[in-house]
Amino acid sequence: MAVLRTLGMIKPDAVAAGSTGAILAMIEAAGLRVVALRMTRLARAEAEAFYAVHSQRGFYGELCEFMSSGPIVAMVLEGPDAIVAWRTLMGPTDSTKAGPDTVRGRYGTSVSLNAVHGSDAPETAAIEIPFFFPVRELS
Repeated sequence: MAVLRTLGMIKPDAVAAGSTGAILAMIEAAGLRVVALRMTRLARAEAEAFYAVHSQRGFYGELCEFMSSGPIVAMVLEGPDAIVAWRTLMGPTDSTKAGPDTVRGRYGTSVSLNAVHGSDAPETAAIEIPFFFPVRELS
């Protein structure tokens, strides 16, 4: 299994609920290593740029509004098959269908307020990671 990197993000709902530390603990317990971490607040234009792939979908405006509504925690996660490992730990997008052993099952409340984001493929991670972290900050 290859050691890969992926972008993880703790969304405004989970940050506001005070779940950041518990989510980070779940990540580390799952064997993923946090190699970069930043708390920031996305401007509306930044949220629109980050989620531009969804710009033609009905939920795009609501998503951008939500993602710019409060602080987020962006992180680069590393580990064996990190993309699959993180997406498995996150659970399904709809938190109401996520198991209690997943981040979304524990900390999400709906399909929209689902606590976390993760890259879905190596190509996506290659675009998403530099959105938050310049290469010089990654070791």
